[in-house]
Amino acid sequence: MLFCIDIGNTNIVLGISDRDRVLNHWRVRTERDMTADEFGILIGNLFSASKIRMGDIKNIIISCVVPPLLNTMEDFSRRYFHVDPLIVGPGIHVGMPILYDNPKEVGADRIVNSVAAYERYRTALTVVDFGTATTFDVISKEGAYLGGAIAPGVLISCEALFQKASKLPRVEIFAKPKNVIAKDTVSSMNVGIVYGYAGLVDGIVKRIKGEMGQEMKVIGTGGLARLICKETETIDAVDEFLTLEGLIIIFKRNL
Repeated sequence: MLFCIDIGNTNIVLGISDRDRVLNHWRVRTERDMTADEFGILIGNLFSASKIRMGDIKNIIISCVVPPLLNTMEDFSRRYFHVDPLIVGPGIHVGMPILYDNPKEVGADRIVNSVAAYERYRTALTVVDFGTATTFDVISKEGAYLGGAIAPGVLISCEALFQKASKLPRVEIFAKPKNVIAKDTVSSMNVGIVYGYAGLVDGIVKRIKGEMGQEMKVIGTGGLARLICKETETIDAVDEFLTLEGLIIIFKRNL
């Protein structure tokens, strides 16, 4: 079995794969000061609840955009699974040309998402990832990573609103607003958050298509993808665990 670990700034997405099939997956909060032993206890509990034996894991692949956690995860992999993990980064084969001025600047998660999306659709694509940042990654019809855009994420924007506007309450992003013209403060904020980000996505995607001069498949992913993407005009499909699929593909390409 393959253990896939995607470490983001807000969440860590975990998945267990066997013969290209994802058997189970989890999403946990990122704790930058977590030790290898603390993570080992968490993983042990998750595996126990799902009846997966830690001894069945033969390989591990890690994508990480939080540098302080990378050594922790390598230590965890060796201590609890006796495995040297494959780290997504410079020097590994991803099977996709990276046409960025400095390819090392591109976040590992952005590359992994792009690899998975192109492997599935084999056409020109834009991948919109609703993570700590909202990222837009553009792939050519020939399968090259062209670049993209980065905007503040939904939760970052919410947090800034709560901190800077002292009279506004802290709210959860809970559902599609009932009306655009809201009648209370919490509903008004929900309108701004959900429809504001839907508009941001549509605006950037339309400009990407205009610059590319062609129609493209647009895929949404990330924890808040389903909520925001339902209100957009440009997202064609949603895959919340695109990163896990990409990690499986990249691992196979490095066997």
